Amino acid sequence: MISLRRVTKRFGKRVAVHALNLEVPQGRIFGLLGHNGAGKSTTIGILLGQVYPDEGRVFVAGVDVFADRHHALARVGAIFETPAFYDYLSGATNLRIFCEYTRKGEAKRGKEIVNLVGLEKRIHDRVGTYSHGMRQRLALAQALLPDPQLLILDEPSEGLDPEGMHEIRNLILRLNREWGLTILFSSHLLNEVQQLCSHLAVMQEGRLLFSGEWQQLGLDQSWLWIKVDRQEEAEKRLVGDGLLVGFETDGKGRLQEGRTAADVAKWLVERRFEIKAVTPIERTLEDFYLETVQKDKRVPSSEFQV
Repeated sequence: MISLRRVTKRFGKRVAVHALNLEVPQGRIFGLLGHNGAGKSTTIGILLGQVYPDEGRVFVAGVDVFADRHHALARVGAIFETPAFYDYLSGATNLRIFCEYTRKGEAKRGKEIVNLVGLEKRIHDRVGTYSHGMRQRLALAQALLPDPQLLILDEPSEGLDPEGMHEIRNLILRLNREWGLTILFSSHLLNEVQQLCSHLAVMQEGRLLFSGEWQQLGLDQSWLWIKVDRQEEAEKRLVGDGLLVGFETDGKGRLQEGRTAADVAKWLVERRFEIKAVTPIERTLEDFYLETVQKDKRVPSSEFQV
């Protein structure tokens, strides 16, 4: 659905995006991750034809965005940066004006979208009376009016309370599963990405560090939390005897391939360690993200937001 080929964008001496190659498969929910300044918003601006790259080519549904922008973006909806509305007009009037600027929409579809985003009871109220969450819903309704095949969302949950985040997450899932939309969204909320995305990309300082299915990231590798009476001795010997690859802090260790928690427990019992815990740990997307970005020593870990 989306293809970026060696896309580079500079702002003066600063390289915002560097030789970026990125493929977003059709029908997927694709997450774009990175700390502030990683190049996520610049990449989305380039995709939407609002930021012109210095090098590279950009395709949406096989159409070159900068050779034929109208055709490429005809079936694309987006929430990019802060959505702007006429606060003194109703939500319905704002949507109607948007349709007149872009393309005529069917009244039946408009009503369906308003119901989908949960604004049917407030759509005729002035937007100036809307909460932040309601404005996000209106922005999503506006993005859906062109009957898109691709939906691009820049930090859709930013500023929302937990209930609002839950509702937006369910809407995204429904749009993908029931409407068949390909969805690209940027976020620094790793829990949101892990719950939503089948694929993701990690960016840092404009460079792509990873792109692919998150299930391939090793998040399902076998990790254990081990607590025994002679902790330091146990950790060294478990690694030395080939049961574990190594340990992180607080007794978190990764099993060697083919080893199990039962193997570790048996080993500890046979060597007369007093076992307090041998507990499997599910590795998270946050673990992978931090490991990935911190491999690049040019950016101190204190600069990352998760």
